[in-house]
Amino acid sequence: MTMTRRTFATGATLLLSALALPVGAQQITTLKVGYQKAGLPVIARRQGTFEAALKPLGVSVEWVEFTAGPPLVEALNVGAIHLGWTGDAPPIFGQSAGAAISYVAALPSNGEGEAIIAKKDSGIASIADLKGRKVGVGKGTSAHNLLVAALEANGLQFADVEPVYLGPADAAAAFATDKIDAWSIWDPFLAIAETRYRPTVLVRSPDVLQVNTYFLANTGFAADHAPVIASVLQALAEAADWADGHRDEVAQALAEVTGVPIEAQTLAANRAKFGVFPVTDTIIGHQQETADRFLSLGLIPKAIRVADAVWTPPTN
Repeated sequence: MTMTRRTFATGATLLLSALALPVGAQQITTLKVGYQKAGLPVIARRQGTFEAALKPLGVSVEWVEFTAGPPLVEALNVGAIHLGWTGDAPPIFGQSAGAAISYVAALPSNGEGEAIIAKKDSGIASIADLKGRKVGVGKGTSAHNLLVAALEANGLQFADVEPVYLGPADAAAAFATDKIDAWSIWDPFLAIAETRYRPTVLVRSPDVLQVNTYFLANTGFAADHAPVIASVLQALAEAADWADGHRDEVAQALAEVTGVPIEAQTLAANRAKFGVFPVTDTIIGHQQETADRFLSLGLIPKAIRVADAVWTPPTN
């Protein structure tokens, strides 16, 4: 059966009604949620949907901003935050390093909002032109996966380029000053670069990948606080339904929360996809393909079984 936002929200409601509140859940008073400068969690923060959903449980919400997925995953691992949203690659790197993280839901991929770009005057017009060039990318990010997949799809190896591992802010500065030749990046940083430079887009994520983004939890937290997670997922699904039909308001909300210019956030909002889905076997399969690719390239230290990190809600 195809799972929609509404069926997922209904499932979360049923889970809530079936779960007795365990002692562990009564001990949490503040839920710490990690987010980045784009996507559905920003909308949920702007609307206060988590806060409203958790109020009956006596739980407040603290929002913690991250520039990329890898530091967010590390914060989950050490328990500095309880839940967080990342792209496809960060949980793979985290799981391979032994991080205490669990997949609790899948969201749409960054889609058209993730790409590899080069300036018009760079002499780079295609992925093939990246051979021997410096490419800025965040190590262990979804854009890292995009770069690897795009090279493979065009007959190149990862070793054919010189990756320059930079966070989004440093990569933006390097791109602006031509210290890197190309940049693999996601929204809103991609949208900012597109509005500022009108660059050549070499490839977008859907051209070479079939992936998701993910809502993750600290493993211990997920084991002890199923009612809190169910409430959050229901609220996230409701926020997705709203966002899908209110693109202009989404852009304004993103701009207000993140400080990113409205022109860039409008571009990002108009091409974003909103939804919340269970982590199905098919989704796990695609994630496993990415993990296996990273292992073959020596990008992660050991093999992993993605399914081992998927949270299973209690049934009673």
